[in-house]
Amino acid sequence: MKGLILSGGSGRRLRPLTHTSAKQLVPIANVPILHYVVTDLVGVGITDIGIVVGDTGDEVRASVGDGSRWGATVTYIDQEEPLGLAHAVLVAQPFLDDKAFAMYLGDNMFEDSLDGVVDGFDGTAAARLLLARVDDPSSFGVADLADDGTIVGLVEKPADPPSDLALVGVYLFGPRIHEAVRAISPSARGELEITDAIQWLLDTGETVEHRVLEGWWIDTGKKDPLLECNRLVLDRLEGDQVAVDDGAEVTDSTLVGPVAVAAGARIQNSTVGPYVAVGEGCDIRGATVEYSVLMAGAQVSDLDRLTNSVLGREAEVTGTKGARVDLSLLLGDHSMVDLGKGDRWLK
Repeated sequence: MKGLILSGGSGRRLRPLTHTSAKQLVPIANVPILHYVVTDLVGVGITDIGIVVGDTGDEVRASVGDGSRWGATVTYIDQEEPLGLAHAVLVAQPFLDDKAFAMYLGDNMFEDSLDGVVDGFDGTAAARLLLARVDDPSSFGVADLADDGTIVGLVEKPADPPSDLALVGVYLFGPRIHEAVRAISPSARGELEITDAIQWLLDTGETVEHRVLEGWWIDTGKKDPLLECNRLVLDRLEGDQVAVDDGAEVTDSTLVGPVAVAAGARIQNSTVGPYVAVGEGCDIRGATVEYSVLMAGAQVSDLDRLTNSVLGREAEVTGTKGARVDLSLLLGDHSMVDLGKGDRWLK
């Protein structure tokens, strides 16, 4: 079985962070999301992997390379425009050939093992879908199930959802999917929808299986779900739940686990944590930081409290000694917030 990772898209919901960075490379517990996806696929024996890339393709190539660090072989597939998930399958067909494959959205993470999803799938069934129960199914593609539990239909972001079972960003397909993506037409938003392609399979009498997640699933495309995912992954840290990489410096400071500090980071006279990932080369001085993701080279100084924030690479936040400041931010790479001097207090 081959693997297909979708790593294109514009990342509109994470702007301004994604103006200069691929959303799939935003770190969770100091590891790019895309790296977790590759690890998952290799962990179930899928080592021949295609990655569909768009405008941020150079950055993705630089981060993942040829896949050899995971024991994988990676082929990059250019998608000139983000015209839908089914369009990604269409442009990847020469790589996929007629083999069964697993398609994984590069900005999704879930708790369950991938083994239970791929076990026994050989392409005899046209597809196998991964589903999760969600509170607001109208925001997702939703499965409509018959009384016997089989899938009879799919609806994309329905106003009146037929169930609470949303499509998670992992799909298994046999070769008939290539006929399906060629048969469908663009949706009202101008994209080839994977839900339409799967519906075409159902309408032509093909078998579409499914599995339902037991653990958590998060689409990391927005700030708050991204921070929630960071929290859930940091909860996996063992022992005292404080992980400080070699080469990091922590002086006159308190680390409140779970917290992960990457190599080259410097923390002075500060309180960091809980649920903070401090990236490589970050500098935190005279500040309290909690429930946040700081990407490589970010700086925070003289700040009473930074919380529920995502700071891009080399972003800087400067407060004023003695001033009470409580901030929640989403900053793009190389951004700067300077709260100035005097009595400028923010809440």
